[in-house]
Amino acid sequence: MYVNLNARRLLVLPLMMVFTVALFATSSASARGAPESFADLAEDLLPAVVNISTTQVIESSGGGGSQPNMPQFPPGSPFEDFFKDFFDKNGQGNGKGQKSKKRKATSLGSGFIIDYRKNGDAYVVTNNHVIQDADEVFVLLHDDTRMKATVVGRDTKTDLAVLKVHTDRKLPSVSFGDSKKTRVGDWVLAIGNPFGLGGTVTAGIVSARGRDINAGPYDDFIQTDASINRGNSGGPMFNMDGDVVGINTAIFSPTGGSVGIGFAIPSSTAAPVIRQLINNGQVQRGWLGVHIQVVTKSIAEALGLEKTEGALVASVVDGGPADHAGLLARDVILEFDGKRVTEMRKLPRIVAATEVGRSVKVKVWRDGSMATLKVTIEKLDDDETLVAAKKEAPKSSTNTLETLSELGLTLTQITQEIRDRFELPAEVEGVIVADVDRNGPAFEEGIRPGDVVAEISQQKISTPLEAKRLVKEAVTEGKRSVLLLIEGQSGFRFVAVRLK
Repeated sequence: MYVNLNARRLLVLPLMMVFTVALFATSSASARGAPESFADLAEDLLPAVVNISTTQVIESSGGGGSQPNMPQFPPGSPFEDFFKDFFDKNGQGNGKGQKSKKRKATSLGSGFIIDYRKNGDAYVVTNNHVIQDADEVFVLLHDDTRMKATVVGRDTKTDLAVLKVHTDRKLPSVSFGDSKKTRVGDWVLAIGNPFGLGGTVTAGIVSARGRDINAGPYDDFIQTDASINRGNSGGPMFNMDGDVVGINTAIFSPTGGSVGIGFAIPSSTAAPVIRQLINNGQVQRGWLGVHIQVVTKSIAEALGLEKTEGALVASVVDGGPADHAGLLARDVILEFDGKRVTEMRKLPRIVAATEVGRSVKVKVWRDGSMATLKVTIEKLDDDETLVAAKKEAPKSSTNTLETLSELGLTLTQITQEIRDRFELPAEVEGVIVADVDRNGPAFEEGIRPGDVVAEISQQKISTPLEAKRLVKEAVTEGKRSVLLLIEGQSGFRFVAVRLK
């Protein structure tokens, strides 16, 4: 994925090394001052850090003049051109009608032993993307002992996986620390297998906390300047006590190599997931059944909130836990199970960590006052999503158009003809946005033609004239903005639009 940072295009890369070989080839650690040396700490921790090697058999076609199906390399991989030349020189891509050939794609990553049990089973933590789609997984210990591993469980939402190896010799292990106590500026140590160079130790500091890099719904990464590269995926980040406070997962880079911006999954996120994977082979998460959005300054003003905090309920899933508990659209969730929701993106993590079947108190801001509800949390299923149908703006209509110049919107009524033409479900109510003034306040808030305006100032509307009346009333009352409930391609959302 790409992000724009300071007007530069940077790669967010999983830290996994990938290369190919012919099928016959062999698969081959509280804030403190800077220590004088990391040697003693590294010596204690290195034996518990392992290299992960995975293989996947790929069949390439040789006939019809087509090139072999080269496996997908990470962007900028130095192996891509090398192996392309290798296949060409060996006649595997010259179009002479060769039979299909098989190759092994081998991936390298890192991991660490978290638990060794008396029955000889040792559990290894790594990233899910390191072992994804692998036919075989191997663990290479610090003393070069190579063991075949089985996958105990994986979690795609947090990109974590647990492996198991069996051996009669007791293996060294490390423990999770409390990443919540880690502060910006603390020293950390990273150990892993960058570019296949196993047992590599690097040091740096915690550069930031709570980073959201759009990798998943529970992003809460620790940022570090410790040098981590491809192949470090799944490796541990240690504090100065030798506890694992993070799992190295991704980097920002314009080149594909380390530029001092790396990200690790915090142990506070990873440890509960790892426990569930070891005990159950899967992860159960709590589900509330709401769609939420950020409380902006303008939305807070429109709802009478003093602070821009909490999570605004845009819609409630029918029959879900929130629906049964009486939560409503426009409620702002300020506290969940005794935990303050200071910002919207904290709520999914708090809910997910709540035990399924447990009843918790939820404090919400509703119609200008506080209310407390009791919600019984249910299990989150992967398919529990609500997708709004894609709509396009009506190009022409016999309906009367109403222009709300105060918002920069032109609205038209939803008729049966429009429902049929744009496949709008019968339950969709409101008016359709026919046009948006590019210089108007509605355009600034992301409202576009084809969106449905369901409410204005917390009142349902069914005609453009009703919308116009409510906007005029808001202007007369001296309000600076009006709150609109919009249904678009991504579902329901509230938008506070300033008045001209």
